[in-house]
Amino acid sequence: MTRILLVDDDVELGTMLGEYLEGEGFEIANAYNGKDGLRMALEGGFAVVLLDIMMPGIGGIEVLRELRAKSRVPVIMLTAKGDDVDRVVGLELGADDYIPKPYYPRELVARIRAVLRRAEPVGESRRDAGGPDNGDEIVLGKLRLNTARRVAQFDGQDMELTVSEFNLLEVLMRARERAMSKNELSIKVLGRPREVYDRSIDVHMSNLRQKLQSVSNDVGLIETVRGFGYRLRQDI
Repeated sequence: MTRILLVDDDVELGTMLGEYLEGEGFEIANAYNGKDGLRMALEGGFAVVLLDIMMPGIGGIEVLRELRAKSRVPVIMLTAKGDDVDRVVGLELGADDYIPKPYYPRELVARIRAVLRRAEPVGESRRDAGGPDNGDEIVLGKLRLNTARRVAQFDGQDMELTVSEFNLLEVLMRARERAMSKNELSIKVLGRPREVYDRSIDVHMSNLRQKLQSVSNDVGLIETVRGFGYRLRQDI
């Protein structure tokens, strides 16, 4: 059974949401403060962490920062409606998605299942890859992905990517020279259409660019197609 960690100081909400998610086939563990949530998340065994941003003591942003320093477990932020700053900061720190409160439990379940799907290979035919492949390997120049082991390398050097960053890079590599719109990337990478003023793809792309730059010393591996989306350079 898929285990989910819910970190939220609202005990009543946590109990109700836990019962609902258990009815959807998930196994739920609750943490009611950031300290316990961080400890439990780092102990491992969870497929997804649902992390409330607004908590007394150690808040969700600090929990996420410390968690990302040691773990790549998928994280969905629970944010206040209209709190765009916390959403962007959370995404910049490596959260995989967010859902604003109040939310419908069915929508949350859909987001969880989308994140779980994203933890698997993107699922397109390997014939679409931008270079030679060998089983689970996708190769484009110095870039190499192993989709089964979820390992990304540039010129033999490992890159620590989140689930969303890994899938974003995989989608771009499979697209070869074709530019992909932000909406198409949102559907393939986040599992949902891009919302109005939604910066999720842009923030994930910025994080991916920074990590590519750190191993390649090249700021231009991912090209921006103004007013449309992104594509990966082929002369890597």
